[in-house]
Amino acid sequence: MPDFLLYSLLVGIAIAIVAGPLGSFTVWRKMAYFGDTLAHSALIGVALGLFLSINVALTIVFTCILIAVLLVYLEHRNSLSTDTLLGVISHGSLALGLVCVSLYSSQRVNLFAYLFGDLLTVTLSEVITIYLVVALMLGAICWLWKPLLMITVDQSLAKVEGRRVTLLRLSLMMMVALVIALAMKIVGVMLITALLIIPAATSRRLTSSPEAMALVASVIGVISVILGLGASYWFDIPAGPAVVLAALASFLLTLPVQSRY
Repeated sequence: MPDFLLYSLLVGIAIAIVAGPLGSFTVWRKMAYFGDTLAHSALIGVALGLFLSINVALTIVFTCILIAVLLVYLEHRNSLSTDTLLGVISHGSLALGLVCVSLYSSQRVNLFAYLFGDLLTVTLSEVITIYLVVALMLGAICWLWKPLLMITVDQSLAKVEGRRVTLLRLSLMMMVALVIALAMKIVGVMLITALLIIPAATSRRLTSSPEAMALVASVIGVISVILGLGASYWFDIPAGPAVVLAALASFLLTLPVQSRY
């Protein structure tokens, strides 16, 4: 196996594993639009990294986390509904990011790669970094699993039991932001949310408990990455869209199955 394909496979598997439980929370809490908002804001991080001549991955992470914190703040301070706020920030940040990136020298910016992923250019150092980050995130998810489930099921009850609901919501949003920043390399800005939502939505039809749903979502994501990369290598098609199409195929296959819960 060529090195570039092996690195791509390793990164894709790592992202799919952590996207399983986070995607499940995204589905349970109906946060798909939130994922789109963070994905679109990632382009601002790209532009910021290019203008400041620093690591683009770091500025993407910083921007996504900043947007997540801003959303939590505005939800408490603004009279507008959450979906309205998400709509304004999502489309505004996408437009701003596209304009800023387009103003940069076209000879040094591959906009297509940022929009739809550039998985086959992953380096060994990126593989190591992503695996370290994913390991930390999985540890955090395991630690916060029960409190996050509690605020997902009943936020009021969680408050009564002394849970710090705002802090837990912010933690979940920041982890989703981090996954989106990492997954940008795989599927790009336009398709990131699909990698979170589709495996989780598929898993929901096949499982009967939250833990099983998160685990099966990770497995479906891993299989989608393997099939998508294989299709990309053999048929010379873009890797990111191929991974998403593989996930979509798994969802379509489960449509006849009635949801278990």
